[in-house]
Amino acid sequence: LGRSSMRRFESLGEIDEGLYSRQLYVLGHKAMRRLAKTAVLVSGMKGLGVEIAKNIILAGVKSVTVHDPGNTQWSDLSSQFFLSESDVGRNRAVVSQQHLAELNSYVPVTAYTKELSESFLAAFQVVVLSNSPLEEQLRISDICHGRSIRFVLADTKGLAGQLFCDFGENFVVDEPSEAEPVCAYGMPGVVTCRDGQGHGHGFADGDFVTFSDVEGMSQLNGCKPRAIRVLGEPSLIGDTGSFAPYQRGGVITQVKVPQLHSYVSMPPADPDPTCFCALPVLRPCLGPASPPPDLCLSLQADAERLLELARGLTTHQELLDERLVRTFAHVSAGELSPMAALLGGLAAQEVLKAASGKFLPLAQWLYFDALECLPEEGTTLLTEESCAPRGSRYDGQIAVFGADFQERLGRQKYFVVGAGAIGCELLKNFAMIGLAAGKGGSITVTDMDTIERSNLSRQLLFRLRDVGKLKSETAAAAVRRMNPTTRVTAQPHHVGPDTETLYRDDFFMALDGVTNALDSMKSRAYVDSLCIRYLKPLLDSGTEGTKGHVQVVVPHLTQPFGSPLDLTESAVPLCTLRHFPSTIEHTLQWARDEFDGLFKVPAENVNKFLEDPTFLEVQRMTQDLEWVRSSLQEKPCSWQDCVRWARQRWETLYRHTILNLLHAFPPGHETSPGVPFWAGPKRCPQPLEFDCDNVSGEPVRYIMAAARLFAQTHRLQVPRDRAAARETLRAMAVPPFQLEVGVRIPVTEEEMEEQLAALRQELAECRQALLEGGYGSTHLMEPIHFEKDDDSNGHVDFIMAASNLRAANYGIAPADWHTSKRVAGRIVPAIATTTAAVAGLACLELYKLVWGHQNLSSYCNSFLQLAEPLSPPASATQQLLPSLLCANAWLLTGLGRAPSQLFSPPACDGHPPHSSSPSGTGTPHSAPLCRPDTLLEQQAGSGGRGRQGPKLGPCVRGRRQVSCCTGSADGSQAACGGGGRVARLAGATGKRRHQACVSQCISTNAASSAPSLHLPSCSPPRQCTPQSSPTPARSRAPHSLARTLAAGIPQLLGLGCSGVVGWSQHG
Repeated sequence: LGRSSMRRFESLGEIDEGLYSRQLYVLGHKAMRRLAKTAVLVSGMKGLGVEIAKNIILAGVKSVTVHDPGNTQWSDLSSQFFLSESDVGRNRAVVSQQHLAELNSYVPVTAYTKELSESFLAAFQVVVLSNSPLEEQLRISDICHGRSIRFVLADTKGLAGQLFCDFGENFVVDEPSEAEPVCAYGMPGVVTCRDGQGHGHGFADGDFVTFSDVEGMSQLNGCKPRAIRVLGEPSLIGDTGSFAPYQRGGVITQVKVPQLHSYVSMPPADPDPTCFCALPVLRPCLGPASPPPDLCLSLQADAERLLELARGLTTHQELLDERLVRTFAHVSAGELSPMAALLGGLAAQEVLKAASGKFLPLAQWLYFDALECLPEEGTTLLTEESCAPRGSRYDGQIAVFGADFQERLGRQKYFVVGAGAIGCELLKNFAMIGLAAGKGGSITVTDMDTIERSNLSRQLLFRLRDVGKLKSETAAAAVRRMNPTTRVTAQPHHVGPDTETLYRDDFFMALDGVTNALDSMKSRAYVDSLCIRYLKPLLDSGTEGTKGHVQVVVPHLTQPFGSPLDLTESAVPLCTLRHFPSTIEHTLQWARDEFDGLFKVPAENVNKFLEDPTFLEVQRMTQDLEWVRSSLQEKPCSWQDCVRWARQRWETLYRHTILNLLHAFPPGHETSPGVPFWAGPKRCPQPLEFDCDNVSGEPVRYIMAAARLFAQTHRLQVPRDRAAARETLRAMAVPPFQLEVGVRIPVTEEEMEEQLAALRQELAECRQALLEGGYGSTHLMEPIHFEKDDDSNGHVDFIMAASNLRAANYGIAPADWHTSKRVAGRIVPAIATTTAAVAGLACLELYKLVWGHQNLSSYCNSFLQLAEPLSPPASATQQLLPSLLCANAWLLTGLGRAPSQLFSPPACDGHPPHSSSPSGTGTPHSAPLCRPDTLLEQQAGSGGRGRQGPKLGPCVRGRRQVSCCTGSADGSQAACGGGGRVARLAGATGKRRHQACVSQCISTNAASSAPSLHLPSCSPPRQCTPQSSPTPARSRAPHSLARTLAAGIPQLLGLGCSGVVGWSQHG
């Protein structure tokens, strides 16, 4: 899209849906228009400030002014990705403005370096302060509160951060919830909702609902929103005592009611947590000749002074965590890119809420820490010398973790799978922290996709000039510009079974870890299987709108990606789509299938039929052969033929099919006496009448879209003037409806084969006649693949018309073009704020992996969730052999027998089989790390003469691995671990509390441990501590249960009781 077109969008006040398409599905058109009228000031252009500015510029606000009177310092480079070493000494705002202005041509960006006066602030609707002094925070907060300017404060100190919001005394939230309005079927009064698929209703106490399609109790239809109370998963209740008796049916739809919220200005001091309050007080105590306080706090004396100040500020001395205060003092000097990304994403989301009135804002205060990223106790001791500045771009990070850790980061070898939204943010963070920036380090990023214009609103590393280029190569080049020392290599491949020859054993064995940045659950599970096969840590991240998660997978310690079943995708039954749709999503899915069944699959099969003589012999699907026959018989010769075909198709779908269905199941049909067939989610359909005079109606729109696509598949020209098509429709005589009788449905394999044989013979004769008549490769059809991002191709037009006509058949409310495109294109809503926050959380876990943390309680699975309450903790799966969940591996330690004796013929039948290849039907989580014929240990090759079994694998970290594999269970999103940390909030009482579903809530749960089995006579396996119950919510202890097995387990592997057998889901 050219600059002139962009200016046209601006002048007309329209939304550029091509650019903001994914974000529109998060915010909606109304909120986006409000954003386009909001001017924002962002003060402070260090790492946190530039993250906030970047996110809101990508979101599409009216304008952004960046403010900072300070100059660039070396410590800024560890988190500020738009500053370079050559910018040291230059003003941060001026340098940043040049780069920020390139992000979105719709958003003008200006720099301001003077003091913020009240008259200057009056020009903005939202003001954001980052990393500013306490006195400045209080002054700006009072000005904004008095002038009804939305105010957001964000601050980070090393591994801790805070967020504060003040949106005025009368702030209206139009749509408090992020989730789509819930819709269910049931009976009023005590409503029991049944959707035919076993799902609950999805409502909560206090929700407002309205009703439609209720028979009998008609007073509810179209009523004003009514509050409800939930009795249980399938039932809810409301007051219907004064209404007529209920008969049947009914649709319950949630109504989002605006809420009024009142906020107070920033108080002089907040009593909790005391660390952030004591730090500004310490500044004047150091005196004018002292160095900056942040750089002094690494000294033990200043840490003690901060502790004394904290004691004086708190009113509950017994609640003061002195160790926490000292730790905070030591890390507060740092500037960390992951913390800036996380807090920047959350703060920017609050700015969007303030500007749009959409989604419930933060309850004023939020505090967050990630102190578990420091070295585990008893491992590495950080000293003042190791954390002292070195005049390098990593000084802000060295101040927290030390110089030795920085060198360790530089030596890392990581594989980044995917260079989309999350991939860009991860790569940016990697460049800032210095991952693979030293000798021996490397980052390999792979992505086969090219950049599209819709990517630019959330994928930081791409610009308009990059559209059409490979994502991986463009992202790698951008990372090298941010940090020239980063050793990154780009590849244009996807990771799957067909690329196993590219990513071989030597590639994976050399890695230190893998990060997933994929949107396909199948692909993510496959990468997880590779990490388990090669015993590599995995960081998996995912987003959907303003929801996101990060799961850390550590070999032998945590659950693999495929284990938890926290959220599962449910498929709609085929009979529902074909005959009994009840929601617009059902009709849209049906229309999407209709698109492929009319314009893609038949054309592909006809081409195979004409080109490949063996097509008929190998084809076993009757439907595919029927499509070939009908496509050849219905081949059009002109545009008028295409119009006639589309008109007949309309008659078949929206009249004849419905009439046949009503003949089989009349409106009064009962499944049993007194039980109506058309009840609950089953809607009784009605046939449609065609009206060709209504040129703007859905029937004519369907015929025009279908005829255009049908002509394209047969390589016919589509005329620009389609007025003649309406004349064709008026003159066309449509055959009357005839009831389908005598249709033979095969009930046995023999009958099916007879039908196939007859159909093959008929098509073989047809093919021969066509070839003899000169009909060959020059007459191939053109398959049409659905493309959602080209609005001019007519694909979504057909989907919308086909779906809305079917919805009219069943009395379902139609969908607009925007909704039709999302559902048919399976578009995942996305926004830059969530992506940045998720990438920040992932990199916090990366710190722990690089340290080599061995305690399960150190790792956290993190969740951003606004639409629903947090999912309950999931303990590690415990199962008896041989029916194991996912794939498994045996770990043998302390063996008292020679390797050659391990696999002598077992006394029982159950012997662990070999692991299958990752390209198989299951999701194997373990595989041999060597060739089967390799002798890795002395005498290992002489075992197992009775039958062939798995041979001993290589020694891995003092353990020998023997691979086995059983059936696997499909996973979905990462499950919550047992215990964990929730973002700490300060309420009116000043005490800490948990916030479950307000604003950008972060739940970081202790990662679920791997299941373990151990023998009664042996010591338990390492890192799998048995416990009797899940730990409390705030603790970090592992929560998996260890189960004792019978003494027959040693004989299963031919072992004596001198060894320990540990079973780990992670291999």
